[in-house]
Amino acid sequence: EKMYGYKTERPMNSASISPVRDHVVVGGGQEAMEVTTTASQVGKFDARFFHLVFEEEFARVKGHFGPINTLAFHPNGMSFASGAEDGFVRLQKFDPDYIDYTFEC
Repeated sequence: EKMYGYKTERPMNSASISPVRDHVVVGGGQEAMEVTTTASQVGKFDARFFHLVFEEEFARVKGHFGPINTLAFHPNGMSFASGAEDGFVRLQKFDPDYIDYTFEC
């Protein structure tokens, strides 16, 4: 039984739920076969943040040049890691805007 869904226009490969906030981060990108035939700007290799319950997207983090295959929040919820087919693992520390963010319905 489906509890929640987070809709994007590209395939998603990974998701992680925040241990301290009602947030989920999802990542992926265009189909792997198409990566070499288009520019990285259209690949949409963003980590996308959604409110866990309301399913509304509220932020994106760019940085990868290939589909994101894995995501994980740090246990303290103050950062996350993403790994992609571009060969990089990126560690992102959240700025105060994210930490202080309050979702308004």
